[in-house]
Amino acid sequence: MQLILSERSSPGQLGRTQPYGGGAIASTMLKFETVAVVVRDEKKATKFWKDKVGFRVVTSWPHWVTVAPRGSNVRLHLCPDSRPEKGNTGYLFSTADAAKEEARLRKNGVKISQPVKKEEWGTTLRFLDPDGNEFQVIED
Repeated sequence: MQLILSERSSPGQLGRTQPYGGGAIASTMLKFETVAVVVRDEKKATKFWKDKVGFRVVTSWPHWVTVAPRGSNVRLHLCPDSRPEKGNTGYLFSTADAAKEEARLRKNGVKISQPVKKEEWGTTLRFLDPDGNEFQVIED
């Protein structure tokens, strides 16, 4: 499962149904608020997402820290106290320029697990957080 952390609908589509597969889904259905990412150390994870990836800290309470890109309604909940999931988490971010984003992440010390790769269906890259969780980025 992949979660796209951006919404691409025009204002005129609000309240209408949109085709999805064989049926239709109302465009006014529930939207993501937070997506949990398991971390070993809440403080280190918060620092990584803020200082290296450039997200803002939205909430910072004991056992409830969320971070998000500026302008996003979806937040990552940095979930402590559990074993981190290994490999691709299935979370997908989007960017206007994958090569520039890869360069920015590298400059900030982020480990790139898959450099920019052009496929028939899109241009992507993958990066790791300090706990080994892998995140994918696709170019708009």
